[in-house]
Amino acid sequence: MASRILVIDDDESILELYRLILADEAGYEVTLCLIAFEEVADIEKMQPDLIILDAKLGAHQEGLLLLQKLKRYRPTEAIPVLLCSAADDLLRQNEATRRERGVALLSKPFDIDDLLRVVTQLVGGKEGAAVWKS
Repeated sequence: MASRILVIDDDESILELYRLILADEAGYEVTLCLIAFEEVADIEKMQPDLIILDAKLGAHQEGLLLLQKLKRYRPTEAIPVLLCSAADDLLRQNEATRRERGVALLSKPFDIDDLLRVVTQLVGGKEGAAVWKS
């Protein structure tokens, strides 16, 4: 069974890129979402093996707020999260908290091989892992 990845990003073209790379090429089961979830219990029901999250969703940094909710909610606190964002300054401001919570970081624009390497590490090499063909 392929690992389940939830990708949350407010850019439709980026979501399509994730779908192409992670689902079509690497064989992961991918769910795409344009908005941050209000309730982390909704994410708990999805049971993702990994969440890829844009830190700066919307006008109010909803990605970082969602990350805080995920890490404070016992049923979702252990789900690996990969913050993937072009907001380097914002991520540097929160680096201590991110490291403390074991949240991985990948800056946009990212290299496809780097994305696949980090995803493979975070899902623990489960079936469906990197089979990217260049």
